[in-house]
Amino acid sequence: MDSAVTQYRPLESVFRQMSGGAFPPVVETFERGKTIFFPGDPAERVYFLLKGAVKLSRVYEAGEEITVALLRENSVFGVLSLITGHRSDRFYHAVAFTPVELLSAPIDQVEKALKDNPELSMLMLRGLSSRILQTEMMIETLAHRDMGSRLVSFLLILCRDFGVPTSDGITIDLKLSHQAIAEAIGSTRVTVTRLLGDLRTENMIDIHKKKITVHNPVVLSQQFT
Repeated sequence: MDSAVTQYRPLESVFRQMSGGAFPPVVETFERGKTIFFPGDPAERVYFLLKGAVKLSRVYEAGEEITVALLRENSVFGVLSLITGHRSDRFYHAVAFTPVELLSAPIDQVEKALKDNPELSMLMLRGLSSRILQTEMMIETLAHRDMGSRLVSFLLILCRDFGVPTSDGITIDLKLSHQAIAEAIGSTRVTVTRLLGDLRTENMIDIHKKKITVHNPVVLSQQFT
């Protein structure tokens, strides 16, 4: 069983307990591309990702939007206010990268649960540490000027965080449209389509029902980055 799934099940349990009693569980669904919260929105709830993937990005004054993280199932987000020690508005733009299902709890209840349960705090810290690592990898990906290298770096991140071993290699367990990939790496759909076609021709990847399989991530990394 995936250790990450095992690790985060206690968080889901706590979220459901916090959302019980006077505060019934709040489960929300979002279609792909729908905003969960905008930068500047008041930070009132903390979210637990039950199904799907969520993209966190920063929007800069010039209008450029940079992806800083892709969250998978069993991730917690919307917790920066708890870390800074004072109430602050949302820092990121959170968007459903795929259709998603979220469980949420009021930030006050999450804060109380963290104070009452040191083990929960440690679980949360581990999750945030993993996200920081992914953010650093995303920054390195976007530093590539060459779009081919940028795409390959992004696929390798997806293999690491969403990859499922199969007989053909590592299958990224997300249905990815070319447009969604383009938005994540700051490219265009036409360019992504061309680059993915090149990778398929080189027998580096295969695509079936919008799921990408990387035949050998090590070879892909060595040859194209």
